Amino acid sequence: MKMPGKLKLALAAVAMPTLIGGCSTFSDSRVEWEYVTPETQPVLSAVGYAPISTQPGGTESIKMLMAIKASKLDAYRELAEQVYGHKVRGNQALSNFVVEDVNLRASVDGVIRGAEVVKSYPIGEDVYATELRLDFQNVYDIYLATARPKRVKQGYLSKIF
Repeated sequence: MKMPGKLKLALAAVAMPTLIGGCSTFSDSRVEWEYVTPETQPVLSAVGYAPISTQPGGTESIKMLMAIKASKLDAYRELAEQVYGHKVRGNQALSNFVVEDVNLRASVDGVIRGAEVVKSYPIGEDVYATELRLDFQNVYDIYLATARPKRVKQGYLSKIF
């Protein structure tokens, strides 16, 4: 009578790892993945502006270079607003139902990758402008290079079952 109990225990010890290992092997190695590509990609554009005369610097050339950089940063801010939206906070203080103080703050926070400068140019005598373009095909290519999104190939599960 002791043999059948030991035999059951031995069979359970051999069968359990095989069953558990078999399930994980099936779910990991037998699924075929394909990459998902959207049908169309948007292209965003933004223009940033900066005054030349108010820039820090001892000469007009340095002020112009600073305005070029500032206009580029302003264009990147504009792109970030389009991609991520604005975060808006507001406060309003009332005293005897009369508005005493109103505060409104807007901010944007994000990372813009893949944007390209279309052109930088002066406008009139004192303003510099920079135009940026963000092609989401480039953004998507950067995303694929880092994230590599996957899904189960169409019809694969029907072959298994």
